[in-house]
Amino acid sequence: MKLLVITVLLMCSSLSAGAKQLNKLWYAQPASLWEEALPLGNGRLGAMVYGDPVNDNIQLNENTFWAGGPHNNLNPAALESLAEIRRLITAGDYLAAEALAAKHITSQGSNGMPYQTAGNLHLEFPTHKEYRNYYRELDIANAVATTRYQVNDVVYTREVFSSFVDQVVVVKLSASKAGQLNFSARLSHPSQPIFSQQDAGTVAMQVQSNDHEGIKGQVKLVSLLNANIRGGSLTQRDNRILVSNADSAVILISMATNFVNYKDISANALLRAQDYLAKAKQQMNSQQYSARKTAHSDFYKQYFDRVTLDLGKGEFAQEPTDQRIRLFAGRHDPELASLYFQFGRYLLISSSQPGGQPANLQGLWNHRQDPPWDSKYTLNINAEMNYWPAEVTQLSELHEPLITMVKELAITGQESAKTMYGARGWMAHHNTDIWRVTGGIDSTWGAWPTSNAWLSQHLWEKYLYSGDKKYLADVYPVMKSAVTFFEDFLIESPDKKWLIVSPSMSPENAPKLTGTKIAAGVTMDNQLLFDLFSNTIAAATILGEDRNRIPVWKKMLSRLPPMQIGKYHQLQEWLHDWDDPQDKHRHVSHLYGLYPSNQISPLRSPELFSAARVSMEQRGDPSTGWSMNWKINLWARLLDGDRAFKLMRDQIKPALTPDGSVPESGGTYPNMFDAHPPFQIDGNFGFTSGMAEMLAQSHDGAVHLLPALPQEWPTGAVTGLVMRGGFVVDMRWENGQIRELKIHSRLGGNLRLRTYSPLPKVQAFKAKSARGENPNSFYQQAQIKKPLKNTNKVLPQLSLENSYLVDVATKAGQDYIWIEKR
Repeated sequence: MKLLVITVLLMCSSLSAGAKQLNKLWYAQPASLWEEALPLGNGRLGAMVYGDPVNDNIQLNENTFWAGGPHNNLNPAALESLAEIRRLITAGDYLAAEALAAKHITSQGSNGMPYQTAGNLHLEFPTHKEYRNYYRELDIANAVATTRYQVNDVVYTREVFSSFVDQVVVVKLSASKAGQLNFSARLSHPSQPIFSQQDAGTVAMQVQSNDHEGIKGQVKLVSLLNANIRGGSLTQRDNRILVSNADSAVILISMATNFVNYKDISANALLRAQDYLAKAKQQMNSQQYSARKTAHSDFYKQYFDRVTLDLGKGEFAQEPTDQRIRLFAGRHDPELASLYFQFGRYLLISSSQPGGQPANLQGLWNHRQDPPWDSKYTLNINAEMNYWPAEVTQLSELHEPLITMVKELAITGQESAKTMYGARGWMAHHNTDIWRVTGGIDSTWGAWPTSNAWLSQHLWEKYLYSGDKKYLADVYPVMKSAVTFFEDFLIESPDKKWLIVSPSMSPENAPKLTGTKIAAGVTMDNQLLFDLFSNTIAAATILGEDRNRIPVWKKMLSRLPPMQIGKYHQLQEWLHDWDDPQDKHRHVSHLYGLYPSNQISPLRSPELFSAARVSMEQRGDPSTGWSMNWKINLWARLLDGDRAFKLMRDQIKPALTPDGSVPESGGTYPNMFDAHPPFQIDGNFGFTSGMAEMLAQSHDGAVHLLPALPQEWPTGAVTGLVMRGGFVVDMRWENGQIRELKIHSRLGGNLRLRTYSPLPKVQAFKAKSARGENPNSFYQQAQIKKPLKNTNKVLPQLSLENSYLVDVATKAGQDYIWIEKR
């Protein structure tokens, strides 16, 4: 047994070492566009590094610098119009219903505040115009960006990182020969900044966030630029720091705002920034720079190193990243796919840290005062997608900012529930911002009231991975409050007497038959409420809470509409059979039940599984950004690895044309950011979760290993993927068959494994063929209603009868190893 353990550990160690050599994005030229710059972040402070030898720009962000100030954007006219909107929907007058909702549900003032840039750090080297041997990289194994080039016989190096441990952005400038460093440094901002000198080596910049849609800008940002040099001289002039004939320099950027939380902006931004800088300077003089860089990377690596991935070797790892992106679709480059997977994890670590703000529509990085869609939190898919990789790729702690935002929305959302709908509990519409607004926004898109159910799904899923009952008790009141809202808000459908959500929509689609988005009883809402009620009942049972409410909730659950199969054998998107097989809309909201939910299964609901595949075929592959990457996850859940990989190829294609324009087809920018277009980070996160779903799934009663492995990856290895019930998977496969497997059981309990081929023999424990329901409580599944069929068509169904299913009784903290004898 010791020999087997050593063999597996050596396999994992070798994989990890090899992966670290490949976890780099690199380029042979500076960035000329923001979408070519390299992202750094510590959750709070973001930096985009251009790497220009002559006029370098490091664009900056601080994650609480948003326009406006504390407010909610409720429309009280909703309550008096609700009955009429519902009457018009029931009567089939959808145009009138939508017009009334756009006026009386959607906010007539604030539609949410934009996330804003914190400005720029400019580094100017006027004598470096004739440079050569240029190299620029982002090392995502250590979270450090490096630029290197040569002028005459001197090699210049710039290292940049956003320190997790010192809470400043750090720039180290060095030259291969003493006394050769001559440059100036300054801060700028597109608004009207106020500059002041703090001391001989420090310049302060103060700005105020913008007014927006009638809400006064109230966030104050202070940025401090500090330089510490070795050798040479340092002076200040015109708000610039001038360095002459130095050997090296360490520049620190400290940023802070007056933001305390969504209802409190009473902090002193200047004192905060000064405190961060004073502590960083004390830690990071020229002698301690290397130690602080190591401390930063070590903090980061505690997350990043948990998961490794090797999909085999290609011929192109030594080529520049932008060239590999450009050519990926036409050749075999498995290492770029692995890099893309790990880049998504890098971005989540860098943009979402405990105690901070959740990753927004652009994560942490935004160079504009008025970013697309305000870079807010779009709650009908995008904010949730940002966190799809969190649990499965072992970044559970980074889920915390989203969980905290949901708790805060559960407070502000009580206002919208009561004021707009006369209901108890909490609710929010399809968008929010740092102020946790819960009113409807964006005209006809505003009347979608079901984000509370989707966000509550994250609360429950986190428990399924962790098994932490203390955590569950903490979030249970939020889930219960969301259920309470629907106790008051649901109405009877006039024909079937089902309980339905009205008004609503299938985000953000409009059926051709009505030409409007507004509807009632849409499939996605029914699926979301099925999960909300089922999960809340399960949580209450586990915690011994609300025994008197559980029967009420079960009764309401039984009255939700079932899923339906339409006349084209598709999964119906609406309560009525309105689907158009030529509809190519980017949203596939009705497929929530397939992913990220688990209501559609080849084992438990094979007809729905076939109908979901038909819907995917009809909607088509061409899409952009997050939509493309949601489809990767969906095809993985449909157990079609080759189709999922085809969409991966569609995603990893250039989003910039040679002239710098952005085609509407989306793709990937040179810096590996996802193009919706424009940039939205959700696609990067969806890609990572999609690859994880191709390699291992745990939603359907078992841990399914290699469920959707494409032909492109016949051999590979992955370590550290987490499954529900706290099972951690390390495995290596050859020719599509698992040769080595280690499962670490964090919580104990029955481990059920599903594979397409037999696993290697075990020696130190018993594995038996599995039958019946999985007794592990984390794999218990709520029973959906039998679907209604509006078609006589019968399609072939996918069978898993020939797969291999084994059970292992595990103990918490133990490893279970399968290894092929040679």
